[in-house]
Amino acid sequence: MLKLYGFNVSNYYNMVKQALLEKGVPFEEIKVYPNQEESYLEISPMGKVPCLLTEQGPLTETSVILDYLEESQPGEPLYPAQAYARAKVRELIHELVLYIELPARRCFGEVFFGGTTSAETKAEVEATLLKGVSALRRRSQFSPFIAGESFSYADIVFLHSFDLANQVAERLFQRNLFDELPGAQALMARLAERPMSQRVAVEMRAGMEEFVQLRSAKP
Repeated sequence: MLKLYGFNVSNYYNMVKQALLEKGVPFEEIKVYPNQEESYLEISPMGKVPCLLTEQGPLTETSVILDYLEESQPGEPLYPAQAYARAKVRELIHELVLYIELPARRCFGEVFFGGTTSAETKAEVEATLLKGVSALRRRSQFSPFIAGESFSYADIVFLHSFDLANQVAERLFQRNLFDELPGAQALMARLAERPMSQRVAVEMRAGMEEFVQLRSAKP
């Protein structure tokens, strides 16, 4: 059985977890936080989560894991069959991660954990987010899903990244990114109604208190 290492508050962990649930693939969850312990570095060399342990060995990096699941596991396909359409879904995933999730993450410390972010960093993040949203506006279809008619991995990544980025934008820049991307709010609502989305959300909330306590205890 596949083993998924990570914790329920990590949005990248939840991307992989939801993909497994959507495809109906059996897996075991093993709770671990990012760390540099030698035993964990043996399967996740950067000490990051998520890590997926397969019969052949471990895999890290979310996009790699999603590709592996599609190529190796049964269940509903979450990539289009046609090569160009499949590439367009991957394109959306990369843009969501590179220009929405990762820039916003630079400000997570201030927005979610009481830290501070420099004015220079905030300016860089705001500019990148606006460019990222502009690119998504040109590429996204919302008909009814982000890449077209079918639910895909891009929708999972959108679900677990865009709202977090919007919280950063609202708190620090007084901007609502959903207003900049017509169709995004309706899509987020549709995705949140999916049974597997609701399960992931419930389990994320259940793990939040412990995560916040651990985060607060760090020097």
